[in-house]
Amino acid sequence: MSMKEELIAKIQNKTLVMGVCGLGYVGLPLAVDKAKHGFKTIGFDVQQEKVDLVNAGKNYIGDVVDADLTALVSSGMLKATSDFNCVKNVDFIAICVPTPLDKHQQPDISYVRDSVAAISRHLRKGTMVVLESTTYPGTTEELIRPLLEQGSGLKCGEDFYLGFSPERVDPGNLIYKTSNTPKVVGAVGEDAAEVISMVYRAILEGDVHTVSSPAVAEMEKILENTYRNINIGLINELAILCNRMGINIWEVIDAAKTKPYGFQAFYPGPGLGGHCIPLDPYYLSWKAREYGFHTSMIEASMMVNDRMPEYTVERAGKILNRYRKALNGSKVLILGVAYKQDIDDYRESPAIRVIEEFRKTGAEVDYYDPYVPKYRDGGIWQESIPALTPEAVKGYDLVCITTAHTTVDYAMAASCGVPVFDCKNVCKGLANRENIEVL
Repeated sequence: MSMKEELIAKIQNKTLVMGVCGLGYVGLPLAVDKAKHGFKTIGFDVQQEKVDLVNAGKNYIGDVVDADLTALVSSGMLKATSDFNCVKNVDFIAICVPTPLDKHQQPDISYVRDSVAAISRHLRKGTMVVLESTTYPGTTEELIRPLLEQGSGLKCGEDFYLGFSPERVDPGNLIYKTSNTPKVVGAVGEDAAEVISMVYRAILEGDVHTVSSPAVAEMEKILENTYRNINIGLINELAILCNRMGINIWEVIDAAKTKPYGFQAFYPGPGLGGHCIPLDPYYLSWKAREYGFHTSMIEASMMVNDRMPEYTVERAGKILNRYRKALNGSKVLILGVAYKQDIDDYRESPAIRVIEEFRKTGAEVDYYDPYVPKYRDGGIWQESIPALTPEAVKGYDLVCITTAHTTVDYAMAASCGVPVFDCKNVCKGLANRENIEVL
């Protein structure tokens, strides 16, 4: 029986052992879905704290159901380890580790490289390896394939299968989770593409779309998020222009989206946050330079979006000026540091940049976020004020709304007589708007 036939048989009779490297926002939900569909799953992570939490059945990711994790661990369907020697026990391993930018805004693929190196030392014949971490086109074949072949002594396509299937995780999305979001798969060789796609069809409810190569799948992921980056950059630039013209950009967008075709609504804000949209375009622009090509439209949108935290503070300064107050010495309350509503994720949050910009002016800044009681910035822990009350709000010179949590009483905050700079248009329905200004 060929390697392909053996793997197909294991998928069909659910004896295939799954592995997930990286148990964060992408990896843990994927590991849980694999185990829920009847495949024994091993999660790998270098952070012992995460390993211990998983093995204790204690959840730390919002998109994972607590009871599911507990039941899967208790039944033996899911376990975690920091020992990569256990890679020899899996038939399929997905790599779901961070791919941040370095201080020069260039791709930092050290987590991917380290994970692949660790996997290669224990890779056995007949294993499927799939990268899910977002990266630049070419990573799978130019970087990962040589590392796996050199570290294991095995040959891609003959001894193991290799592919790329970009993660599609939207933390806090109430409709689309890992299990029901369509998946894209690109692999090295037709056999690898067929079998790896079969794995995802066995564990996910969403459609699986197979493309001709890993590079196509890698570029597809970059396109998804660059599309959003560019359109948000357009809206942010129009927001700045509309403010100068005395036009409400939010009303403009509401009017435009009445068109039933040819328009999709995007909204302005104090900047871009999250693990994908602010970062992915940099991966593409960096790779494009290798081909003597400059992604001018993409780079222009990134410049607009990157400047939004600074612009937010400039606008806040003008608001305070109307109340005969300077930014220097004023007390500012930031409402929300999570990068999007109703989640505890503050990766690349523009609110943190806004806080930094306020502090550069000499302003005294506090924040309130029920989902993020504390966050780490530059090695220093910052803590939320304990509660949002009228008494607390009245102690500030300005309230700046940077996240639209549905559980925060913005109406109460706006009723305290303190100037409110609403960067998310959450006060839209309030009748008394004398002290409210929108981005």
